[in-house]
Amino acid sequence: MPRTRSLAWSELKIGIMTITAIVIAATLIFMLGEGQGGFFWQRYQLKAKFSNAGGVKPGSPVRVAGVDVGSVRELRFVGADVEMDLELSKEMQDRVRTDSRATIGSVSLLGEGAVDITAATTGQPIPEGGYVPAGPAAGQLSDVTTQAAKGIEQLSELITDVRSGKGTMGQLVTNEALYHDLHEFLAAARQVTQSVQQGRGTLGELINNPATAKHLETSLKNLSVVTDRLNAGQGSLGQLLKDDAFAKSLTSVTTNFDSLATKINSGEGTVGQLMNNKALYDRMNAVTTQLEQLTSRLNQGQGTAGQLLNDKQLYDNMNQAVTELRDLLADVRKDPKKFLTVRISVF
Repeated sequence: MPRTRSLAWSELKIGIMTITAIVIAATLIFMLGEGQGGFFWQRYQLKAKFSNAGGVKPGSPVRVAGVDVGSVRELRFVGADVEMDLELSKEMQDRVRTDSRATIGSVSLLGEGAVDITAATTGQPIPEGGYVPAGPAAGQLSDVTTQAAKGIEQLSELITDVRSGKGTMGQLVTNEALYHDLHEFLAAARQVTQSVQQGRGTLGELINNPATAKHLETSLKNLSVVTDRLNAGQGSLGQLLKDDAFAKSLTSVTTNFDSLATKINSGEGTVGQLMNNKALYDRMNAVTTQLEQLTSRLNQGQGTAGQLLNDKQLYDNMNQAVTELRDLLADVRKDPKKFLTVRISVF
């Protein structure tokens, strides 16, 4: 009998220890897994408000910079928004600040939601029970599906338009004449390419003839030299580009020319009067007409001057008279008494 009681007590102790261990393990698992942030004294509460929960439910993870640091405790409607109670590890309290932003993320492509909070080093730490500012809503899988559906719809409309012959692609697919024109164009382009490869034409010579390419290179080098000289201010054009004094002188000349043209246009001076005064123009026209008539009469031998210009006999006579007069003056100078003797008779 004593042996039997001792065995029962040993079994009882083992059972008690086993039950105690199971209770402790279950408690630890429950407390650690419930909040994903340690024991309840190692966590603190925050709130966030969104216009769309995006698949977030109680127990969904809360992540800071992509690291799981807590979970969503409760969701409730506040007006048209959804307010969430968040439970985070107190170690994150210095990283979740007023400059942080909370957004709805996803754990997988199946749409399981999560709350993502950006870590911040500026701003003030958000106190217990405070609100984390909401950031711009992230794209959801449903949005991608909607966009994909719209894209497929637009693609279907495009295919329908192409089949009905709308647009350039539709014309190319359905218009036989356009297809033949394009085919002929491609054939012509192929011929041009072959001609260029065979060295025909200017472009073919440039590509296949080294001498032509060398001449072009030389021309480009000469052009580069000319450009360098212009940039250095050499030559008249270089002076015009670089010499401020020359540019100012040219500007002054053009200014004076503009002033002169303005005066002429306004009728100032002889040239201005000639260009703008019709009466002066008419008088000068009349003078030139009379001068032309006088010249014509002289050429025709009319009048004394005309006879002098056209009658050779008259010219010879006048020339002879002048010669005899010159001889007479010479004789007078030689012997004045011969010609200047004065006789006085008294009757």
